[in-house]
Amino acid sequence: MADRYLTFTRTAPGRFLTRRLGLPRPVPLRRFSPEHPALDGPLLHLTAGDLPLPGLHEVLTRTGLPPHTGPLGTRHPAAVVLDATGVATVSALVDVHATLHPVVRSIADCGRVVVLGAPLSPADHHQAAAQQALDGFVRSLAKELGRGRTATLVRTASAPATEPTLRFLLSPKSAYVNGQTIEVTPDAHAPENDSPGRPLAGRTALVTGAARGIGAAVAEVLARDGARVVALDVPAARTDLVRVAERVGGAPLALDITADDAGERIAAALPGGLDVLVHNAGITRDRRLANMAADRWSSVLDVNLGSVLRTTDFLLKSGTLRRGGSVVATASVAGLAGNAGQTNYAASKAGVAGLVRSLAPRALAEHGITVNAVAPGFIETRMTAAVPLLIREAGRRLNSLAQGGQPVDVAETVAWLALGGVNAQVIRVCGQSLLGA
Repeated sequence: MADRYLTFTRTAPGRFLTRRLGLPRPVPLRRFSPEHPALDGPLLHLTAGDLPLPGLHEVLTRTGLPPHTGPLGTRHPAAVVLDATGVATVSALVDVHATLHPVVRSIADCGRVVVLGAPLSPADHHQAAAQQALDGFVRSLAKELGRGRTATLVRTASAPATEPTLRFLLSPKSAYVNGQTIEVTPDAHAPENDSPGRPLAGRTALVTGAARGIGAAVAEVLARDGARVVALDVPAARTDLVRVAERVGGAPLALDITADDAGERIAAALPGGLDVLVHNAGITRDRRLANMAADRWSSVLDVNLGSVLRTTDFLLKSGTLRRGGSVVATASVAGLAGNAGQTNYAASKAGVAGLVRSLAPRALAEHGITVNAVAPGFIETRMTAAVPLLIREAGRRLNSLAQGGQPVDVAETVAWLALGGVNAQVIRVCGQSLLGA
């Protein structure tokens, strides 16, 4: 559904009224397209602290933006990467201010600020305090930047292991990811791929709930990135499902993900194995708890959480999920922050986050598989288009980017997580929602 307010604010009367009334003035986000795959402008590489991350500059040269360590003159940087991995004391935090303060106003519209931090030391509480301070700094900066610009903190001990994450964050693909802290896992590397622009070439992906909305967008982006996609949805959605599968050059699989034998049927449909499992299927049955019938509670928990647990367990145990693969589940900002009228939905999505955090370390150690989740906020879909106008407008504006996200924003994040490199992460795709995020 079109965001008429955003369109109006781009007109002369809209600019006048929003300025006079102090209303949000969102900037249309720059998203990936084959014609414009990169941000426009140079990358400014800055360092705070005494020990820069070895090999970082070489990694940055491969992200698609030309890195510079000196003044840019009148040019506006498309992105700023601040290496703060060497910040280990409170006094060293002065460098963070000193390096970013002079340049933050000059960042181009829809630009990026990426701060690199180090893992928190369990043996040095001064280092841990200084590095944790970066989390609050980045979350606050993300709320200040405006004009479609985003800020992210990445904790890492290895520049090469951070490359897939930097490629994502320093591109238009991360347009709706803002104010997040991401931890890179050095031993969660995906298999090397030498196909430019198709990082998932040679891999097979299964996307549940793929007949429409976010699931269809995920199928399209994974196929664009080279994966062979199997699109799964309920038999009642077969017509839309077949259409999506044909559009991405994949295969449809019509079955109810809550069926007792769903795992067995998926394995039978994938005799060659599976590399990327995307749990996107989900339903809502909203009511306040006092008015919620038992079947509304149990059906949401079964589809959104129970089926995720059962099928993941079976596909891991059966070996259908191949070593070096990935699981990407769908949580929700509602599950992290709560939402009135959605106790069942929020419980199911919070459960997904619990699944990820518990299973991820074991899955990586025992099977070489990463487990992560996306947590969408307000995304423009058929479901949100049916929300009453005032509630819909509040959902759109109550984030740092002052607009709703698109299904492709979730899909791009899923595709990045499918590559490996991070593990046990729940990534909010919400424009930095101001409600509990």
